[in-house]
Amino acid sequence: MTNENVVYVGNKPPMSYVLAVTTQFNNGATEVVLMARGKAISRAVDVAEIVRNRFIPGVQIEKIVTGTEELPRKEGGTTNTSTIEIVLKK
Repeated sequence: MTNENVVYVGNKPPMSYVLAVTTQFNNGATEVVLMARGKAISRAVDVAEIVRNRFIPGVQIEKIVTGTEELPRKEGGTTNTSTIEIVLKK
């Protein structure tokens, strides 16, 4: 897996990430990784389901990895943020 097959999910509408994932698969990628953290996790799950159910029916979820990242806070110190990595395979 190369770094170019990774789609980082943020605050954009889910369809823009769906387009990014389908573009990766159409360009010959066999595996695409959706990565998100915090409030974007539910959006990443939505993107995976939209790709699977509406756009590319042959795509399977190979694995889902959850974790926690320590991020610096503006006031000083750190805060824990949940992360998710969804591996989609054609």
